[in-house]
Amino acid sequence: MTIVLTTVVILFLSVSCSKKKQPITEAITNRDSVPVMVTRDVSTYISDSGVVRYKIIAKEWKVFDRLDPSMWTFEEGVYLEKFNNDFSIEATIIADTAYYYDKKELWELRSNVHIENEQNEKFDTNLLFWDQKTEKVYSDQYIRIQQEKKIITGTGFESNQQFTNYTIKKTQGIFPFEE
Repeated sequence: MTIVLTTVVILFLSVSCSKKKQPITEAITNRDSVPVMVTRDVSTYISDSGVVRYKIIAKEWKVFDRLDPSMWTFEEGVYLEKFNNDFSIEATIIADTAYYYDKKELWELRSNVHIENEQNEKFDTNLLFWDQKTEKVYSDQYIRIQQEKKIITGTGFESNQQFTNYTIKKTQGIFPFEE
């Protein structure tokens, strides 16, 4: 009986001592760095005063409500459509990365930003800001605008949010072309 009891105790101790401790991660102390929402494969409409104004398509959308300033991030790219009051598309926007500062109503679009307006003009840049409060779009970076019969390039850009009334600050060239 003593041998059986000793054997059971030895087996119990060897099993309990051989178990590895489960790793424990540190508690999240900086709540700012954690999104309150993560959504994947997003396709949604955004309305203002009951009227649909925008369509957003993105692989991933994160909302950081405790950052200062609070923001939405689209770090895997974003596609936007802006609608007019008749629900026609005024402009389409594509960017590799986008940040939306919700309290400021300001979009920051980065890397391979491509816009098309109703007149089929194409705008390409690597940095663009869209201030929804003032309804202005601007950049201090290089921009290329392809119109029906010419290409305009320059550095620095301001426009209305429909991309129909715009100014290039430092024009670098106007190049007619044939298709």
